[in-house]
Amino acid sequence: MTTDEIVKTLKSLASEKYKANVVRMGIPEEFSIGVPTADVRKLAKQLKKSNDLAFDLWNTGYHEARILAVLLFDKKEIGASDIERLISDVQSWDLCDHLCKNLIIKRNDYENYIVEWAASSQTYKKRAAFTLIAADVIHNKKISEGTLDEYLKLIYENSSDEHEHIKKAVSWALREIGKKDFKYNEKALLLAHDLMENGNKAQVWIAKDAVKELENTVKAEGRERLISANTKMGSNPLSNVRKG
Repeated sequence: MTTDEIVKTLKSLASEKYKANVVRMGIPEEFSIGVPTADVRKLAKQLKKSNDLAFDLWNTGYHEARILAVLLFDKKEIGASDIERLISDVQSWDLCDHLCKNLIIKRNDYENYIVEWAASSQTYKKRAAFTLIAADVIHNKKISEGTLDEYLKLIYENSSDEHEHIKKAVSWALREIGKKDFKYNEKALLLAHDLMENGNKAQVWIAKDAVKELENTVKAEGRERLISANTKMGSNPLSNVRKG
């Protein structure tokens, strides 16, 4: 399928209701088609990986075409300058997270972006840093304590931005670290209480959001990570090993 044919297909899957949701996320209406991400993923399965096609789709500016493009990029053939260009084009939290979780985190150099972008003044670069931290902590079973400690340091030093999409990502990263195990649950809570006592408005919000979940975690049978006691599995006494 050509780029034009793919865009035509996306438009055939669109709904005005979903388009309104996309526009509410901050995507300009002229770049919103209105296709659920689940349908975009189904379409991606029908297409082969191709950086040329992916860049053509990205260059249309359509939000859904960019979601699709991320799924078609070949991480082995995309360069660091391409990653910088892609993240600089991002205009919404969902595309930011989609790009991080489906492309950047799969690269061998993803940790470099975390360190660099955490201190960025660009909204979605900064959000991307903390989204990558969250994704790494969740999926990297070999993550070292040194890396986790470095992530906590980055959170502490770069958590003062009051933009909603940034502080939510910072809280997400902190909560995921705090659910690694009981040792890091304690470390995350200590950091959160420090932010709550000494931080600015954004840091206090992040701390309260994290504490609300991390102070009530349990170890459930069959799960490597801690979970909230407020979840169905977490509230089942038969599945709980112990509380933090």
